[in-house]
Amino acid sequence: MIFARKYIIFIDGMNRVIGRTVMYGIFVMMGILLWSSISKTFFLPSLWTLEMAQFAMVAYYILGGPYSIQMGSNVRMDLLYGEWSLKRQAWTDAITVFFLITYLCVLLYGGYDSLSYSLQYGERSPTAWRPYLWPIKSIMCLGIFLMLLQAISEFLKDILRLRGEDIAKETI
Repeated sequence: MIFARKYIIFIDGMNRVIGRTVMYGIFVMMGILLWSSISKTFFLPSLWTLEMAQFAMVAYYILGGPYSIQMGSNVRMDLLYGEWSLKRQAWTDAITVFFLITYLCVLLYGGYDSLSYSLQYGERSPTAWRPYLWPIKSIMCLGIFLMLLQAISEFLKDILRLRGEDIAKETI
């Protein structure tokens, strides 16, 4: 269990730093959309702004996902869950996180396959701007991988809770 504790501390710390940094990406997206509005009003409209704003939003969302999982900011049906004991909550979380890990593995496999296709054939967007798609697919694969690492961390936290060990002090 020493390995589990070290894993949790390392992954939580890494995803905390990434999440706190990426959250400022909203300002990048706002800047792109502001420039889009200005260029459409006063100049010739830019071809790149809408797609670049979409790419920025994908990066913001996917790289912020692991931090969101860590903070427990995901949507949860709390109708019964809040009344359960900590042990029952840990059992439920461990089971549902196991399904999340399975889903993320399948998603990562598909993302990697799509990324390798994009790199192999130089895939471009079908829009007028025609940017290469491998950079955003790389970010998506990275984000899914980080979410997988964080989901494993959450699973290990649930296992430690079921064993009666307190891990909250070490991860904050």
